[in-house]
Amino acid sequence: MSPAPHPPIPTPSKAALLPAAALALAALLASGAARAQPAVIYDMGGKFDKSFNQAGFDGAERWKKETGKPYLEFEISNPTQREQAKRRMAQRGATPIVAIGFSMGSTMERVAKDFPKLQFAIIDAVVNLPNAQSITFKEHEGSFLVGVMAAMASKTGKVGFVGGMDIPLIRRFQCGFEQGAKYANPKITVSGNMTGTQPTAWNDPARGAELAKAQFASGVDVIFAAAGGTGLGVYQAAKDNGKLAIGVDSNQNHVQPGTMLTSMVKRVDVAVYNAFKGVTPGVTSLGLKEGGVDVAIDANNAKLVTPEMKKAVDAARADIISGKIKVIDYMAASACK
Repeated sequence: MSPAPHPPIPTPSKAALLPAAALALAALLASGAARAQPAVIYDMGGKFDKSFNQAGFDGAERWKKETGKPYLEFEISNPTQREQAKRRMAQRGATPIVAIGFSMGSTMERVAKDFPKLQFAIIDAVVNLPNAQSITFKEHEGSFLVGVMAAMASKTGKVGFVGGMDIPLIRRFQCGFEQGAKYANPKITVSGNMTGTQPTAWNDPARGAELAKAQFASGVDVIFAAAGGTGLGVYQAAKDNGKLAIGVDSNQNHVQPGTMLTSMVKRVDVAVYNAFKGVTPGVTSLGLKEGGVDVAIDANNAKLVTPEMKKAVDAARADIISGKIKVIDYMAASACK
């Protein structure tokens, strides 16, 4: 079917009545300049969350720098905008349209069905359509490695996890982390908390700091945060309390250098960059073998990573890739549940 014509731009008097986020979307997509450009839609938390969304932004910027071409982008500020943003971009002919985050799945499926001649890609969800690519990651594999590092760095024998929104995807991080920690030290104690059950759980640094302080008070001395912007509160609490933290998605070692043990890097940047170059319909799953996840070691954390720790991580990575170590996926098995 043919895409519906783009709705007329509101007159100034009507536009004045629209909320700021709606005005931003209308301004971004009103002109025909969107046609044939790729587009990326960031989920709650914003493109500068220093984590998941920002990794997608970095991939889009890399594509722009290499090609010299522009792209469209939009940051979701409330759930109702997820479908609106995709549909508006599709109506103007933007392609491919890349959506970041599992919450984009249902709206992506509806819009992609209505615009079969355009290409779509979604990260962290699966949409089974001939014009859509679903890009998922084996977060449990990368989380296993940071679990190994956390257990080896801990002086108390207690490590912790702080997740963002309580969903199976984040439980996958936690489950992999627990397996890695117990692989390195079978006697390790692993504590865990989720920030909440609503999307606001991704952007609540104060709550992240509160949860981290409670874990530190119980004896935990290393915390892995998989919580988007909420993680920034965890990292600050670790710095303030002389403990260690582990970042997620982007390399966050620079956020609090000296107390960031490492980051579990999830290459959302590569996923967006590759999707902008061309969508391959079907499901693409990226793990250690594919370079989709790993740990980050750089000048900011080099003094915290001992030779023994690096050796153990390298060995575990090789064993996971070869199949010698089988990391259980929370979303596919009953372990950690």
